[in-house]
Amino acid sequence: MSYDAKGDDKFLVFQLKKGNEKAFNSLYDQYLLDVYHFSLSLLKSKDHAMEVVQEVFLKIWITRDAIDENKNFKSFLLTITKNLSLNILNKATTDLNFRNKIYENLETQRSTTNEYILNKEYDQLKKNAIDALPAGRKKIFLLSREEGKSYQEISEELNISINTVKTQIKKALEGIREYFSKNTDIDLIIIIFLFF
Repeated sequence: MSYDAKGDDKFLVFQLKKGNEKAFNSLYDQYLLDVYHFSLSLLKSKDHAMEVVQEVFLKIWITRDAIDENKNFKSFLLTITKNLSLNILNKATTDLNFRNKIYENLETQRSTTNEYILNKEYDQLKKNAIDALPAGRKKIFLLSREEGKSYQEISEELNISINTVKTQIKKALEGIREYFSKNTDIDLIIIIFLFF
């Protein structure tokens, strides 16, 4: 994780409990992929994993008042993810069509050639998107995402405020998303961006 979980998460959850939508969006951006890939590992279905993602964060928003900011938010999030994913698997035991769909997804995943090509294309596209960022923003983004440094560490290393670090990373993500939207088909964005 590219930030200080003990610091940033606690602050964001505290703000979330107040109904702060920006805090919610920050947590969503930080943990979207963790939730998605964990659910996908259980369900073997991208569609259902994305459905779980939406349900998880909807539940987080609705029950935000009850969240304990002193507990590990990621663990809390993945527990919800596991429970919702298992609910879907339980449904599959009684729903023949649903069970068949999961089986078809398992069969599809056995073919890795196309997936490998897609990942290679995506890696190059992601590199191009990052290279297109302004030099300073790119440096901050890579320190966070590639080197795994916290906002505090980046702030101290570059002698800038933590707020500046957060703002630049947010703008970097926006720039990367914009690059994807201009250089891929809509369907490809949906598939590829999940791996970012």
